[in-house]
Amino acid sequence: MNDDIRNIVLGLVAAGISGTLGWLARTARWRRRLARMQDFFGLPANSQALLVVNRQAGQDGGVRRFDVFALLELSGLIKDCGAQMQVVWHDGAHQGVGEQTEFCVGGPVSNRRVEAHLRILLPGVRIDTEGVGPHLNAYRIGSQVYGADRGTEEYALLARVTPHGQERPVFLLCGQRSINNQAAARYLARHHGELARAHGKDSFCLLLRVVNSDAYGPDVVELVADVTTAARTAPVAAADGSG
Repeated sequence: MNDDIRNIVLGLVAAGISGTLGWLARTARWRRRLARMQDFFGLPANSQALLVVNRQAGQDGGVRRFDVFALLELSGLIKDCGAQMQVVWHDGAHQGVGEQTEFCVGGPVSNRRVEAHLRILLPGVRIDTEGVGPHLNAYRIGSQVYGADRGTEEYALLARVTPHGQERPVFLLCGQRSINNQAAARYLARHHGELARAHGKDSFCLLLRVVNSDAYGPDVVELVADVTTAARTAPVAAADGSG
């Protein structure tokens, strides 16, 4: 074997070794990212997630268009984890929490299960469903109030809460309008890696601002604040002034 042939063979061997090592490194990184994603969502391979769907007001069935888009965003995340999903109406989900990962979409009026989760898991959140104008669906979190300027500035809650003593989290995506629900789902899809690094498996509740949804749809979303402490703290009852 002359020197030229030897150099060619050595080059091919080196290229093969380098390619194999690169493939192994990429595979290892992919597996680590997948494991972090599965841990964050509580969705090991072949597990099952519950998607709790709201109903459009005034209809026996049917889901608003933007809520359907939100469900599609969430189903992609579930599929990426290698898990399966079960879709149920909010008034048909008669089971406890923490047994399997749950995604709840909608507000307390259209989604009865969201109302229960807010009352039990996030007692510091109040939503004014009786208000009018900018006060309709205004959020009261602790001492702060966040009203909606329809189509210009609206809010959504994105929460991950693991009930005490349970392993599987509940995700709440609760917007002041259905387009805000999709915005929260899209934010979760885009930022779940950052959220996993920041919070790990801990519970959190984030307040998101949806900017100019009339023009930008659900795409422009800003993180306003981490309101976990206030959201999980039940308001102090007013003192009884009776003597």
